[in-house]
Amino acid sequence: MKLSELIRNAGVGGILDGDDPEITGVQSDSRHVKSGSLFVAVKGTAVDGHDYIAEAIANGAVAVVCEHKADVARKDIIFITLHDSADALGRIASAWYGTPSGRMTVVGVTGTNGKTTIATLLYNLFRKLGYKAGLLSTVCNYIDGEAVSASHTTPDPLTINNLMAKMVDAGCKYVFMEVSSHAIEQKRISGLDFNGGIFTNLTRDHLDYHNTMMNYLNAKKKFFDALSASAFALTNVDDKSGTVMLQNTSARKLTYSLCTMADFKAKIIESCMEGTEMEINGRDVYTHFVGRFNAYNLLAVYGAAVALDEDPEEILVALSTLRSVSGRFETIPSSQGFTAIVDYAHTPDALKNVLSGIHEVLGGNGRVITVVGAGGDRDKGKRPTMAKEGIRLSDWLILTSDNPRYEEPDDIINDMAAGLNENDKERTVCITDRRQAIKTAVALAKKGDVILVAGKGHEDYQEIKGVKYPFDDREMLREILKTDN
Repeated sequence: MKLSELIRNAGVGGILDGDDPEITGVQSDSRHVKSGSLFVAVKGTAVDGHDYIAEAIANGAVAVVCEHKADVARKDIIFITLHDSADALGRIASAWYGTPSGRMTVVGVTGTNGKTTIATLLYNLFRKLGYKAGLLSTVCNYIDGEAVSASHTTPDPLTINNLMAKMVDAGCKYVFMEVSSHAIEQKRISGLDFNGGIFTNLTRDHLDYHNTMMNYLNAKKKFFDALSASAFALTNVDDKSGTVMLQNTSARKLTYSLCTMADFKAKIIESCMEGTEMEINGRDVYTHFVGRFNAYNLLAVYGAAVALDEDPEEILVALSTLRSVSGRFETIPSSQGFTAIVDYAHTPDALKNVLSGIHEVLGGNGRVITVVGAGGDRDKGKRPTMAKEGIRLSDWLILTSDNPRYEEPDDIINDMAAGLNENDKERTVCITDRRQAIKTAVALAKKGDVILVAGKGHEDYQEIKGVKYPFDDREMLREILKTDN
């Protein structure tokens, strides 16, 4: 594709200050640049792509999109200077791959908790309804039935559009994707054509990046502000930030709730460890999900499917067959009569929701033993609150290492323990080694009890000093339970 054609198709401003070369590829990482590439220099949080323009040219770039030119003594290189190269990258990536998002129905899910579950359940639901569909999520990306490993909640623009192009080639009609606040702020979703957006909730998280809750909220809101009039915006009005997301959107406004009037309304009829009977818009349905938080997730899935013109009866039938997402309230039974649950809950609110869901089922019968840590090099302010929520809703709390990254695990545990009073500490154990912590929880458990191992969910590694070591909470539990049998 000629450079002028690519820039024109992307709808990106800027003036070609030279020839019009044939472009063989688009890259934002200078290490991946090859002969004939267009290099887009983006200023990131840790690295500024403008510092690597010379390297990109040395590797074969024939044109550069940037916010300011580099001091490069090459007259044959075409520079296109813009005020926002991050936004340009998304639009160029979309144009390079043939605008794949415009050739499918794309629905984005954003919020603090529930993104993975809702996006994945929508993907599974629409495949059950007979459609080919794609998924972009924290756990795994899917091109219809083909799994593609995921490294970020929302990938970079080139990866997103590459995957979407493959989805188009595979015949996918729908794609469901998680949209993180980081991705919105960093313009990773620029150039994508969304047909719908779903808001789950907003609670404390990522303040190491956003600094304030208002910045965090506004990042989410930008996603809805950008939706077109032909799209739908579905929001949880039981969350105090829910209606904020609809304030300035041009999209069709839809709501869901368990507590008040809404377009999609549900109530929990009965709950057990195997599932929940619900009423959704006046119709009963039994689901294989536990907890009030999952009732919200299922209601969002139902609402989005109705908004996409699927038959309500067929949706409910399909919902009743769906199972939990990997590492989300994933139960592991034991021969000793207690139940272990692995969940990704890594925020105070998510931990509270999962523990509340466990108590809804237990009804005062059986104890709750919680194993939890907090990630290193992330928002430190949530650590004491995590411990507070953990002990408030548990009989025993075991604080342990999560992904310490470049922090010392004991320092993180001490930050968490600072949220506990003296009475709380009598029911709290600090065990740095995560395997030993899980083993201790199993040793404490009796018939009828529930062990919650929280924080890592689907992850199969533990990140320490830049190295990802194999570690899977689910496999660790199975191994310990098998040994103890």
